[in-house]
Parts: sequence; C-alpha cells; structure tokens
Amino acid sequence: MAIEESCSGDLRTTSVSPPAHYILNIQQFSLLTKQHVERYESNEFEAAGYKWKLVIHPNGNKSKDAGKFLSLYLAMADATSLPPGWEVYATFKIFLLDQNNDNYMTLEDEMREGRRFHRLRTEWGFDKFISLKEFGDSENGYLVGDKCVFGAEVFVSKETSKGKTECLSMLKDALSYKHSWMFTFSKVNANCETSNIFNVGGHKWKILLYPNGVKGVGGGYISLKLALADVENLPSGTKIFVEFTLRIWDQLNARHDEGKASHWFSASDSEHGWQRFVSHAIFFQTNRGLLHKDICYIQADVAIHGEKTVFG
Repeated sequence: MAIEESCSGDLRTTSVSPPAHYILNIQQFSLLTKQHVERYESNEFEAAGYKWKLVIHPNGNKSKDAGKFLSLYLAMADATSLPPGWEVYATFKIFLLDQNNDNYMTLEDEMREGRRFHRLRTEWGFDKFISLKEFGDSENGYLVGDKCVFGAEVFVSKETSKGKTECLSMLKDALSYKHSWMFTFSKVNANCETSNIFNVGGHKWKILLYPNGVKGVGGGYISLKLALADVENLPSGTKIFVEFTLRIWDQLNARHDEGKASHWFSASDSEHGWQRFVSHAIFFQTNRGLLHKDICYIQADVAIHGEKTVFG
C-alpha cells in the first residue's frame, strides 16, 4: 500500500482491497458533464448503523471554487431523523478504481477523530478530490472507456448528545385549516360547550364556547376560545405558534363578528381567545342573526406558523 499526503493534508493511499461498504459504477460519465449535471447523489447504503450516500459534482463544486476538480462527498442520507442535539462522528474513505492496475486510489479525511455529522451539517468530503485533468487521462486508469468506479467505507467513532436542546421550526408556508361548527344554542352546556375536534399540523384542536362567559368576567358576555385538544400527548417544552380567527356568522345580514389573534400554545397554556367576545345584548338581537332560530354558526381559521420542541 502506497501512502502520501495530499496538498490539503488529507491522506491519499493506494489499496488493492475494494471498499467494504459501497461501490458505485458509472457508465458514460461524460454525459454527466455534457448534460450539466452539477450534483449526483447515489442510492443510500448502510454502514455503522446509519444510512449514507455519495455525492459527486462531475464538474467540480462551483461554490467551493473547485471548477477544475472532481468534488466528492459523503452525506448522511436522513439526518432529519436524528434527535436535535444528536451528533455522529465518522471517519471515512472515498475510493476511486484504477482500472489499469486493478487497485484503488483512496482519500481519507485528515480529521482522525472523525467528522461531526448532525442535522445542520450532513455532508463532509473533498472539494478537490482529484483534478479533472488527472481523472480524464485514461493512462491513469480512473476513467477508461467513459466508465469509472467509486466507493466508500464509513466507520462511526462516537455518538454524542448535547444534552437539553431547543429546536424552533418556523414554516415558510403555514399549515392552514377552516373548521365550521353549527349547534342549537338552547342545548349547549351552561358552563362550556365544545366543538368537534379537528386536526391541524399534527395536533388536535377544538373551539370552546362559554355561553355565560368565563369565571371572573361576570354575566352578560359570551367567551370564545381556541384550545389544544391533545394536551396530554404534548411533549414537555413543546410550543406551537398559531395565528387564528374565530367568528360568529350573522345569518341574516351575511356578515360576522370576529376576533384575530396569534399565540404560542403549550401544555400549560392550552387555550386562548376572548373573554368578552360578544355581549349578550348584541348576540340575542333578533335583527343581527348571530343567533337565528336557535342556531349559532361559528367558524375557526387556524394557521400554524411554527413549533418549538425541547429535548434532553
């Protein structure tokens, strides 16, 4: 086995042993460059209890100013499945077959303790794995008849957790849902009436109507709130950022009374809304239509914009 150190400090070796964990054969490699394929990802393979893939930039990783080189990386295939704060330290080798001499050129990362893979850094490797000039010269045996063979070996040296970790996930496109609730007012519970449960963003919700107001407000008002319906299943430390609208429809005049709010819902703060949503004087007006023929019609617009979870 020949050993040398590359200009980047990474260890370059020659080995007759094939890669233990994955081999990638590429036919008609030149078509990748002609078709301007900037990034090619292999199928997943398993090593050391995790799933990985090889990532190749046939024309070099332009973002790393490696346009005259072949760029090659090892990537964790599904790092999002790792708990927040979980880190995997892995040592690895990338292989390239010398077809003329039937051995492999390998490049090993210079970090002897291994590279740290986690949710925010899923990919490590070599911006300048081999120059395109050296790779394309058939006398070197790496690209022969427009065919080449890559490989990988991966070994996990340690796995760690940072302890308690907070993860805030804000959504670019909010998860939205409209829920309608129609009921006979004379049959509602005197203390609190609850709508059917509906699902938004993987959580269960309900509307709460207090026909005589919540405690402490005094009579003469209707209280209306949005509430989490699965508080007992909510992990400790989880908070859900919700923008919502609650409205009571005026069934006679095609209008409505509504309230809009934003709130972080949690197990300890599971409901939010208005203690004085509408007065009895307005609600029971026969010309308003908020209550018509003993029917009340309520609608909720719920949009989830983010969620915070705490681990450890």
